[in-house]
Amino acid sequence: MRRVVIIGGGAIGSAIAYFLNRDPQEEPFDITVVERDFSYTQASSALSASSIRQQFSSAINIEMSLYGIDFFRHLGENLRVGDNVPDIGLVEPGYLYLAPPEGVDVLRENHAVQKAHGVDVVLMAPDALTERFPWMSADGIALASLGLSGEGWYDGYSLLQAFRKKAISQGARYVQSQATGLKRSGRAVAGVELDIGNVLEADVVVNAAGAWAARVAGWAGIDLPVRARRRMVFSFSCPETLPGCPLVIDTSGIWLRPEGRRFICGFAPPQDRDRDDAPLEVDYRVFDDFIWPALARRVPAFEAIRMTGAWAGYYEMNLFDHNAILGLHPDCDNLFFANGFSGHGLQQCPAAGRGVAELIRHGQYRSLDLSPVSFARILENRPLLEKNVI
Repeated sequence: MRRVVIIGGGAIGSAIAYFLNRDPQEEPFDITVVERDFSYTQASSALSASSIRQQFSSAINIEMSLYGIDFFRHLGENLRVGDNVPDIGLVEPGYLYLAPPEGVDVLRENHAVQKAHGVDVVLMAPDALTERFPWMSADGIALASLGLSGEGWYDGYSLLQAFRKKAISQGARYVQSQATGLKRSGRAVAGVELDIGNVLEADVVVNAAGAWAARVAGWAGIDLPVRARRRMVFSFSCPETLPGCPLVIDTSGIWLRPEGRRFICGFAPPQDRDRDDAPLEVDYRVFDDFIWPALARRVPAFEAIRMTGAWAGYYEMNLFDHNAILGLHPDCDNLFFANGFSGHGLQQCPAAGRGVAELIRHGQYRSLDLSPVSFARILENRPLLEKNVI
């Protein structure tokens, strides 16, 4: 039985563990998942805004998310453990991208790519936008793009736990420990060193360490262009309701969406965009100085909002091109990478988990070809351009 050690027990690592042993007709793997914190206090999976969209500009991201929404719609069936049928509370009100005049051409180009890949999306002129969403101001908007299905949000922590519990039911073991190094043997990794002093022997190792993935790659002498980037999320209440409110990406760069009877919002502050490992602390001045005024300009009812809470989490940002990095590096024969999702990890974890599992078991992709996000593009300096990065 081949021994697989997965470093990182978040949504990506747990999805890989699940897909590796999903088919009971295939020979099982001996899977150990190393997770330093079973409470997932700083895990991106638990701190994410937990959304899924199809409105990307690149075919591979669209295809990965199309698979993701289908998996989520059937999640209870896919990840059921005995009588326990998980429910992540998936809703699909759509994403709404708002474009100023200078952004119209890009929005139309993205729309053409999306329609060519079967995305259920429509372009809306300002008058159609305000007719559909009368609570919104169209000031400064030249065109909008609305996802009609396949886009929405869910409970990311419940998704993580569903993958984890299903993987355990299939034989995976979760070890609460800190990986501290890799034991090399020629061109391969022979084991994972732990902070408790022992080594987990391995035939295959997976780097699913999220925001800390570059450190793991460095143990193998590999430069992985992934860094932790802080993102803050604020919750607020509003006396008025916004019927049919989707996830809105404003021209200011702020995103917002309903969360129960309240709302959440966020954006990437300029001071955080190029800073590694910023502390997971909330800068509340951002809300008062920038977010609140911008929200009120877009939604007049938001003049009366009240902030009710906030938190911060990490994007595992791929500095090369803001897209996932999957598969092997040519310098190591058995260290697989599943990193750099840049805020898209939860929505892409079903496709990434299945793809990496196929590489490990079969040596090639057998369903969706994920080779466009391989390490090769980085080594050959061929960035995968994705115009729709939030």
